[in-house]
Amino acid sequence: MTVEELAGKLGLSFEGNGAIEIEDAAPLDSATAGRLTFLGSPKFLDQALKSHAVLIAPAIYPRPESQTVIHSENPRAAFAHALALLYPPEPIRSSIHPTAILDPAAHIDPTAEIGPHVVIGPRTTIAANVRIGPNCTIASAVRIGENSRLYANVSIYERVTIGRNAIIHSGAVIGADGFGFAREPGGAYRKFPQVGTVEIGDDVEIGAQTCIDRAALGTTVIGDGVKLDNQIHIAHNCRIGRNVVIAAQTGLSGGIVVEDDAVIGGKVGIGDKARIERGAVLGSGCGVLTSKIVRAGEVVWGTPARPLKEYLEQLAVLSKLPETRKQLREIVKRLEALEERTPCS
Repeated sequence: MTVEELAGKLGLSFEGNGAIEIEDAAPLDSATAGRLTFLGSPKFLDQALKSHAVLIAPAIYPRPESQTVIHSENPRAAFAHALALLYPPEPIRSSIHPTAILDPAAHIDPTAEIGPHVVIGPRTTIAANVRIGPNCTIASAVRIGENSRLYANVSIYERVTIGRNAIIHSGAVIGADGFGFAREPGGAYRKFPQVGTVEIGDDVEIGAQTCIDRAALGTTVIGDGVKLDNQIHIAHNCRIGRNVVIAAQTGLSGGIVVEDDAVIGGKVGIGDKARIERGAVLGSGCGVLTSKIVRAGEVVWGTPARPLKEYLEQLAVLSKLPETRKQLREIVKRLEALEERTPCS
């Protein structure tokens, strides 16, 4: 694909040689002639000015005459779009592998691709252009929307609904029982039947080894456009709004509400029935207590989670504790010396 062709598909303008054939893409620090890269931050400007690669950069970029630049006010997003064009996914091969086990009551669209050793239960619907990788297990009454992809070893429990254009990575488990038990007299625990389900919206991506539990009653909801990293646990009856991003190793307890456009960092823990309001940001490693509300647009950090400014102020105080301790020791010594010199009345 030439620079001119790529710029046209991206809907962007360019300066320089539009006939350059773009071979592939590479990071800014290693991109050579014929490769595509991008300028994501002004601090890398010197490096960009020396590059021989085709560059995606803002219009204000001071282009050297020898360089070809595609202009974008959001170079990272444009580069992501370009990568999708340069590295398109393998086309769906409409087929059912002979080792797959499909219940006669399942409905499989003829355009779907079903890989080796896949198991699909009764009353399950697989829509058009769905690709299901090797060893996936899909239980009864599941619905998977158009153009979705399941990588190898994904497990989907009964009555789960997955929207269009979903990407579910290897080892994910969707619809397993929530952690619900009732304690009986004598101390034994009786399982609280988890009879709800899971609904996943359109354009959702779910990382490897991520688990989303079904509701005890009702529905665990993952909204449109949600992006979940690897090794995340979302417990029963959580409701995740649209375009929420959650990083790896985060755990959500039961009944949590996360509103639209929230951002949750890695290794975050959130207690039962907490609410994360629209656009809030939870810093990596923070802990949100049970029933806590993080207000819309607020940035919080630490455990227990608190506003970022307060957290940083407390960190600054903590960093001074060793010196403060030393100063207190000196004060105590001086007081003791004064007391020794002062005669008793």
